[in-house]
Amino acid sequence: MRIELLGEPEAMSYCHCQSCRSWSASPVHQATLWKSEAVKVAAGAEHIRTFQKTPQSISHRQYCAKCGGHLMISHPDFGLFDVCAPTIPTLKFAPTIHVNYAETVLPMRDGLPKFRDFPREFGGSGEVLPE
Repeated sequence: MRIELLGEPEAMSYCHCQSCRSWSASPVHQATLWKSEAVKVAAGAEHIRTFQKTPQSISHRQYCAKCGGHLMISHPDFGLFDVCAPTIPTLKFAPTIHVNYAETVLPMRDGLPKFRDFPREFGGSGEVLPE
């Protein structure tokens, strides 16, 4: 599997929602958001499978059927892909916000804004919680 990314991510964040924690088997998900046109599967596309929890889900999770590895999450409503940070070996992960912090199981004191759900521009309340 080889994913090619053009340019820089639109954003990097930590996601604390139960759904991402469950899918990533981690207390927090490291999200890197890229415009859809910046993401290209250069090899191994035939092994990509998609999982959608519910028909209403705006997240289309993609994994490798060959190794089971998590690859990325398509957010077609926003024209973005969340490419799982650990799958990008050259990326220096530098998040600027936390999302879905109301659901956290791992409180983090790092000075970054902690949104209850999402920023308003992504359909959330825009409410920031205290550290």
